[in-house]
Amino acid sequence: MLLYRQAFTTPLVACVCILGVGLIQFPQLQKLINSKQSASLETLEKEIKSENLRLDFLQRMPSFGYENFIADFVYLNFLQYFGDNEIRDKTGYSLSPEYFEVILERDPRFLAAYQSLSISTSLYAAMPERAIALSEKGLKSLSPSVPEKSYYAWRYKGVDELLFLGNAKAAQESFAMAASWASNFSDAESQFIAQTSQRTAEFLSRNPNSKYAQISTWTMVLNNQVDEKTTKRAIREIEALGGKVITTPEGTQKIIFPPKD
Repeated sequence: MLLYRQAFTTPLVACVCILGVGLIQFPQLQKLINSKQSASLETLEKEIKSENLRLDFLQRMPSFGYENFIADFVYLNFLQYFGDNEIRDKTGYSLSPEYFEVILERDPRFLAAYQSLSISTSLYAAMPERAIALSEKGLKSLSPSVPEKSYYAWRYKGVDELLFLGNAKAAQESFAMAASWASNFSDAESQFIAQTSQRTAEFLSRNPNSKYAQISTWTMVLNNQVDEKTTKRAIREIEALGGKVITTPEGTQKIIFPPKD
């Protein structure tokens, strides 16, 4: 009877703790949203510090076996944080990696988080080293088949290494790993990723400063169905490298590459 009571009570306590943190956290996020027009920068910065403390607590608190639940919960909070453009224009995106410290610590196989990590932390928060470090840690828990399409995590890491750190050698290795993992599968998407990743790795091995490889990598960013701000940045970078982005009558975007270097 005692064992039964403990088996029932422990998960219940865990849920109450996690939900309690959620009830504390959600109003704070709502407060940030509702105070767009009137809040001073000082007030917003205090809220950011408070949110950082809550994320630190979520990272250190016992999970009681609810790792995925916590990761999903924090990811939803991140989407709310990241999508609030008016406040982010005032405060920046410095909390982005803090969200992913929690998310990938709790669920390193959460594949969608790797793309959001790359965009939010490398591109917006200008912390590519932090994004890459988090990716490297998470990749230790991945395999070619778990989770499905896990090769994308190597691609996102390669993008960060090439475009934001200029580390062509590290990027070459990441794209080669993406190609290796994707080649294990026969479906069209995996084969396409295997071929394009291998091609990028080969370009980088021959010419670490290859504009063609850089344009290809910015094209990956553009094709990831990103937000308007990231789309404009990718197009701007492609054109600066000598490429051209054309919108077809169907609404898709076609990349015209300069002569191969």
